[in-house]
Amino acid sequence: MTVVNTLKNYIAREHRMGASLLRLHFHDCFVNGCDASVLLDDTANFTGEKTALPNTNSLRGFEVIDTIKSELESACPGVVSCADILAIAARDSVLLLGGPSWTVQLGRRDSTTASLSAANTELPSPSLNLNDLISFFSTKGFTTKELVALSGSHTMGQARCLLFRERIHNETNIDSSFAASLKLNCTASSGTDDNLSSLDVTSPVIFDNAYFKNLVNSKGLLHSDQQLFSGGSTDSLVTTYSTTAGTFYTDFASAMVKMGSLSPLTGTTGQVRTNCRKIN
Repeated sequence: MTVVNTLKNYIAREHRMGASLLRLHFHDCFVNGCDASVLLDDTANFTGEKTALPNTNSLRGFEVIDTIKSELESACPGVVSCADILAIAARDSVLLLGGPSWTVQLGRRDSTTASLSAANTELPSPSLNLNDLISFFSTKGFTTKELVALSGSHTMGQARCLLFRERIHNETNIDSSFAASLKLNCTASSGTDDNLSSLDVTSPVIFDNAYFKNLVNSKGLLHSDQQLFSGGSTDSLVTTYSTTAGTFYTDFASAMVKMGSLSPLTGTTGQVRTNCRKIN
């Protein structure tokens, strides 16, 4: 119950923390597998992943993982890895905010290094077109359906103006009133780079299927979001998810189990860190 109770306390204070913890798990698993490398601080021997372009001034929730780890180490030292904590925290965050649950496979171990270069190249860019998204996720072993389902995680959380400025100011497949409202907080100049807007304007702190309803109405915040409903092969699936939340929940849960199984360290490889920010 340690993870759930701690998450309840954090999410009760700030609902958006759930989205941040889900994203931490994703940014961990897509870079050399689910090994908690994303949590490591820089050392004299390597530069960690926290300052990679997709992560710097963006990833957060590290203190939540620290608190959970500290409590678990007091209760059962050296047993629960940081990688497993990330996986459990992601699942429970989704559940606490109204989404589905799934069985988290346990037994991952933690890496003893991190890779800034891998973090800069192994995470999908919000500027990708549909074919590039499909190809990118395919290299990680995901089907197109799993790509769309996982993208539904954008039913929570926020993005920086820097990442959607081009879309709202220059793209045409966007609802005009939606774009106009966003331009107030994200001007054409660079002075508003760090201003935040919700990825799901309808229900930003609830895990539901509104993200897909927004796409159907040309209200995807990121270019890569709207690409899922842009006259291409994924339109029909987006429509299905927009009208049938249960189907989305089932597919999302299955895809999350698969993502949590990306190249884990098991057996005697890696270690169970006592402090998630540094190796033992």
